Amino acid sequence: MGAGHDHGHTHAPATNTAAAAYRGRLRVALAITIGVMTVEIAGGLLADSLALIADAAHMATDALGLGMALLAIHFANRPPSTHRTFGLARAEILAALANCLLLLGVGGYVLYEAVQRFLTPADTRGGLMIAFGLIGLVANMISLTLLVRGQRESLNVRGAFLEVAADALGSLAVLVSAVVILTTGWQAADPVASLVIGLMIVPRTVKLLRETLDVLLEAAPRDVDMSEVRAHILALDGVEDVHDLHAWTITSGLPVLSAHVVVRSDVLSAIGHEKLLHELQGCLGHHFDLEHCTFQLEPGGHAEHEARLCH
Repeated sequence: MGAGHDHGHTHAPATNTAAAAYRGRLRVALAITIGVMTVEIAGGLLADSLALIADAAHMATDALGLGMALLAIHFANRPPSTHRTFGLARAEILAALANCLLLLGVGGYVLYEAVQRFLTPADTRGGLMIAFGLIGLVANMISLTLLVRGQRESLNVRGAFLEVAADALGSLAVLVSAVVILTTGWQAADPVASLVIGLMIVPRTVKLLRETLDVLLEAAPRDVDMSEVRAHILALDGVEDVHDLHAWTITSGLPVLSAHVVVRSDVLSAIGHEKLLHELQGCLGHHFDLEHCTFQLEPGGHAEHEARLCH
């Protein structure tokens, strides 16, 4: 009475996630991040600059975040098994969640240290801040260029991108505070820059955290309107109803959908299951980019029969 059908061949399967294409770029960004972090730690100590040390501490978490993103890609692209039928594709989403927690932790720490520096001012050397801030800014811009495309396709890469973007903004804040110190002598510019770095981290992180939790809670993909999906299915000839309609995301680039579609018996007899299944698949694949779909075709009244079987 029912039939399942799945077309997932044009989407990245569990062994080829969206982030996998950016593995090499993530490695380059990781190498750059570690190098600049080392330089900024030295510069922060020499210049006695909290802003530089705060940016270096953030870059340390960036390095950890980029490392987790790469590790997640490795596991996410391992083949599925009979126990894990989607493989470990969700590892990338877990890495994005871990990146969010890291970013929030660093943001909170930088804000705390900035307040402490207001209470206990230090003699910051603006000239050294400019030199090391420029190094950090140039390196971060290179990393951003490498990751800008991938962050549109993968939450995992977006987490890494936001880490580097916050660093770039931090380096810019360091430069501005250094110029203020050199031109006015106002030492409070250093902790002010640290506050700016901390405040820039939080909003973007909260947004990424919300999107990551949506995936983990199996919410419908953001670009898929489920009422429109239902309307398109019902518009097909012979379709009387649709129920148990679900759409969710396994990982970035792998949205899936399942539905029970009620079809008139005469239509099933006339055109056959295969033709109707292809029409359903073509409709959703064309309008909603949902080609990894599973449909159960059933005649009218079958839903009540299913409900009785479940008791």
